[in-house]
Amino acid sequence: MDNKNIQDQINDINRKLDIVLEEVMAQRETRLSLEDLTADLTIVGTDVFKSTVTDLDNAGIELDGEALKILAFKLIRNVGTITEMFEMLESANDFVKDVSPILHQVGLDGIKMANEFEQKGYFEFFGATMKIMDNIVSHFDKDDLQALADNIVTILETIKSLTQPDMLKAINSGIVVYKSIDVENVPEYSLFKAMMALNSKEMRRGLGFMITFLKNIAKETEGKE
Repeated sequence: MDNKNIQDQINDINRKLDIVLEEVMAQRETRLSLEDLTADLTIVGTDVFKSTVTDLDNAGIELDGEALKILAFKLIRNVGTITEMFEMLESANDFVKDVSPILHQVGLDGIKMANEFEQKGYFEFFGATMKIMDNIVSHFDKDDLQALADNIVTILETIKSLTQPDMLKAINSGIVVYKSIDVENVPEYSLFKAMMALNSKEMRRGLGFMITFLKNIAKETEGKE
């Protein structure tokens, strides 16, 4: 082995030693910094503790060392539960952040819908409906409501029958005919003229309708008795 190789090895060893020394110095500086920090925190903590004890003493509050120790043990024992609680709080906070824009939009849509309802008169209609309900409640007593409840099926069946197309057409025809009659100037009929009118085709059909209607009413009534 020549002198050059030996010198190269020595130089390499020196470089490695320098690196090790730098690492040792860095660790020493870190250790010293931690020691300084610990000392500072100890001083601060001691001052805070003394100040807290003084404040508690001035306030007449006595600390139970055993209770504090038990509390510390419980906190350490349940650190996992406490961590889960904080995670739940963070999740709830994230949920509120995500939902807030949606709730804001829902609120705006609700205000817009309420404005549209007001412009269309829905609120006035509901107000008038409440007045109708008030009039109904004040006009009818408990017995009337009981009678209504007992006969509600019959009433609804009657309404259902009245709303059939043929019944609506017949009712509308009757209204049209009534509106076409001048009730202020109804012509007078003598007995002879009435007898002559009864002999007309229209009156015979009208009488036939009335007689048939009354006979069917009588049968319907007898059938229900």
